[in-house]
Amino acid sequence: MPLTYVYLLKCADQTYYTGITISLETRLRQHQIGTFRKCYTFKRRPIELVYCCVFTDPQKAVTRKDQIKKWSQAKKEALIAANYQMLPGFSKKRF
Repeated sequence: MPLTYVYLLKCADQTYYTGITISLETRLRQHQIGTFRKCYTFKRRPIELVYCCVFTDPQKAVTRKDQIKKWSQAKKEALIAANYQMLPGFSKKRF
């Protein structure tokens, strides 16, 4: 069973793109050269890989990718910086 990678890219406009792939090197190259014109990163190049995690179960990888995609920019930055103790605080609503 191939490994599945969930990754975060930082785009030139300071936004983040969350993706999933079984070939990280190939996918990063595709993002960098703009292989897919309709991809979010196409007009936001250059991109930088800022986070990656590996899964042996593809379904768990999909679940994690979907979870991260819903996060705020601040929460993604805490993940990138490995400030794991900060992650729960970004989940709480402030009224």
